[in-house]
Amino acid sequence: MGKIKILFFCIGNSARSQMAEALLRTSAGDRFEVYSAGIEPKGINPYAKQVLAEVGIDLSGQYSKSIHEYMGRIRFDYLITLCGDADEKCPAAAFPVASQRMHWPFEDPATCQGSDEEKLVKFRQVRDQIDQTISAWLKRHYS
Repeated sequence: MGKIKILFFCIGNSARSQMAEALLRTSAGDRFEVYSAGIEPKGINPYAKQVLAEVGIDLSGQYSKSIHEYMGRIRFDYLITLCGDADEKCPAAAFPVASQRMHWPFEDPATCQGSDEEKLVKFRQVRDQIDQTISAWLKRHYS
């Protein structure tokens, strides 16, 4: 049996879904085939790249992708939405790409206003929340 296929899904595929993809691939890439996508890809946010680099993860191989790249090509075991907009705009009946669907809501760090340091603080918080959620999920279901 192959690896479990997971798609992290957000509107822009610029921060949360990119971080989730990289974090799960780093922690359990031997067991999971990990992807991310968005409805309206915006490119990877430079703050997301920076806060992942701080924990030793290089995003140079990742890019912002449209969900249409995967439709009809890959059947995922899990579709995990990371923002309310993506959860609402991706109805399961209209978009059956995965066997199981979950919603892990995280605040959008890209909406943070303030200095570069304040933005980095928010991106670090969201990165750590995503990492903790992934770790807890792996322990509950795949230990």
